[in-house]
Formats: sequence, C-alpha cells, structure tokens
Amino acid sequence: MTVDPIANRALIRQSPTYSMAEDDAAFIKSPELRPMRVAMEMMKAEAVQQKENIVATIVVFGGTRLIQRARADVMLAEAREALQRSPGNTQLQAVAQLAARRVELSRYYDEALKFGRIVAADCASGKCPEFVITTGGGPGAMEAASRGAREAGGRCMGLNITLPHEQEPNPWISPELCLQFHYFAIRKINFLVRARALVAFPGGYGTMDELFETLTLIQTGVMERVPVVLFGSTWWRRIINFEALVEDGLIAPQDVGLFTYADTAEEAWKDIREFYAARGMVIEGSPLHPWVRKPTAH
Repeated sequence: MTVDPIANRALIRQSPTYSMAEDDAAFIKSPELRPMRVAMEMMKAEAVQQKENIVATIVVFGGTRLIQRARADVMLAEAREALQRSPGNTQLQAVAQLAARRVELSRYYDEALKFGRIVAADCASGKCPEFVITTGGGPGAMEAASRGAREAGGRCMGLNITLPHEQEPNPWISPELCLQFHYFAIRKINFLVRARALVAFPGGYGTMDELFETLTLIQTGVMERVPVVLFGSTWWRRIINFEALVEDGLIAPQDVGLFTYADTAEEAWKDIREFYAARGMVIEGSPLHPWVRKPTAH
C-alpha cells in the first residue's frame, strides 16, 4: 500500500481520535463517559456555589403553569368570547373551564412573588442571614419567587434542566447563579444540599417528585429535618390525602408532622422562623454555621 505522508498527516490531524480528550465532544458525550459527566455536573455546581458563597437556600417548588392574574384574566376573556361564538363546542367549554380555574390558581403566583420578596427583604435588612431563594429556574411559581427576590434586592438561584422540548430560564435569576443540569438526580441533590427550608406551591409531576423525594429523605433520616411548607392548604388536602396514608398504615402518624400548611406568604415565612426558634436557632442575627449539616457518608 502506497501512503502519501503529507496527505496522510493531514488525515491524522483531521481524525477525531487525534483530538485531545477534553476537546472531543463526541467522546465526552459517549455512554462510556456518563459517570464522568455525572461527576462533572456535580463538581461544577458545587464550585459555582462555593465561589458565590452560597451557604443556605430556601427552595421554592411549584408548577410551571401558574400565571399572573392579569394574564389569566385575558385568557379567560378570550376563552369565553370563543365559547360565545360556538356555545355547543365541548372542547371550547373545557378550555373556558380550565381558564376559569387558572384565574383561581393565579393567587399562588402572586403569593410566590410575595414570598420571595419577603425573604429577600428581611435578609437584605439584616434581620436574618442571607437565604438565597432557589428554584428550578423555570416559569410559573419558580419565576414568581425569583422575581420577588430580585425586586427586593436579593439574589436568587435557578437550577435549570435540559428537556426534549425547548425551554429557557426565567429572566429573574441572578446570572451568576443560573445552572443548567442534564441529570435530574444531580439537580435534586443541589436543591437539597444547602436547603434550610422548602416551600411547595401547587404543581404537577415535577413538583410532586421533588416534594416526595424531600419528604422521603427526611422521613428516613438520610437528610436532617428542615421546614417543609405546603402552600395552599385547601389545594394540597384536595390533591393528596395524607391522612388516608396514615389510616392504611402506609406512613406513621408522626410523618404527617414533617410538613406544615400555609396560605399566605407571611404565614409560610412565619412557619420557617418558628421551626428554627423551637430548636433554639433564632434567625435574627444568627450565624448560619451552626445549621450546617454534619458530614455524612451519603
């Protein structure tokens, strides 16, 4: 076989095998490198939070489909107008019913915004150490809490996730604190590793997944207990019958005490403060260092 050294050298330089491993995107994204990608994702998130001195967070979970009242009113007006033109259309009837329900649920967007604002304002005024509002970085309740924190002069962190359909981080996240994850598991670890409280607004599968994983970790003792607040007592009691789980012996009676209900932003913040006050950890002026969890093997 005759080899042209000059041409062959050019082929060598063009071959993906010749590129440095760190520059080889196809190699880095290969199945064999999945363990390394998982580790890198965790390490990057930790490095960012250490650099930005993120010590304690308050995590806000909640549905992406919660919207502001003004927008909900517009959607309802449009749905009713369409239904008036075709009153017998069952599909339009369903749309109008859903739009009306969205108006009712819009209060949770407003309360999430108020909650982020209250926490950030108290932290900025020196009434408490800096709690960084942290969300999944998406729209809905996450956007509202982020917006409230930023409008009050605080920082907020967004832990975005890559999804098959297009999605973007909400525009209220502190730019230096917006992280993007590929793996849901690593994202959920970062929700909890610095969490000093969690507030769950109404939401769908994602909210339920995050809430129940948190409750499971606390229930089993893998994670030290932090206040968990379910926002919207009527909504949560309608959606999940925790008492039935106790009646059927599937959870212990004390497991229902792992969370509280709140119906206003002020009440949610009060629940968090009272949780720590009951344990001798007064928020006002207290350093956060005594709250840091003891190292574990997990």
